[in-house]
Amino acid sequence: MTKRYYEWSMLVIRVALGIIFLAHGVQKISGFDGIIQWFGSMGMPAVLAYVVTTIETVGGALLILGLFTRTAAAGIMFVMLGAIFSVKISKGFIGGYEFDVSLLAMAFSLILSGSNTFSLGSLFSLSKAGSSVEKPAE
Repeated sequence: MTKRYYEWSMLVIRVALGIIFLAHGVQKISGFDGIIQWFGSMGMPAVLAYVVTTIETVGGALLILGLFTRTAAAGIMFVMLGAIFSVKISKGFIGGYEFDVSLLAMAFSLILSGSNTFSLGSLFSLSKAGSSVEKPAE
């Protein structure tokens, strides 16, 4: 596989994962009182609802934009591990945590590889690299 195909495939993974998590984060924000109660009903502190909602919303947006891709993916990976082991594991793989595992794998692949195609992060790194190049003496 050429580097070009690799970069395009990472773009697809990054944007898809970003859209999924941004949508979930926005959904949590719109019904946040219920989310806090739901976390409480599972014996989790209310602050965790804020943390998860922030990671999902901000992390999803950052992935779509291609900013701090590895960091955003790491946050999403921890959210997915928490969801799998605190909520989904008792439901079994099929109909339980199979979708969560696929999201976890997507996040892990972004942590390992990053994604530079159509990313603001690559634009910033190019402009930073261009500004640090010394001009030849005349």
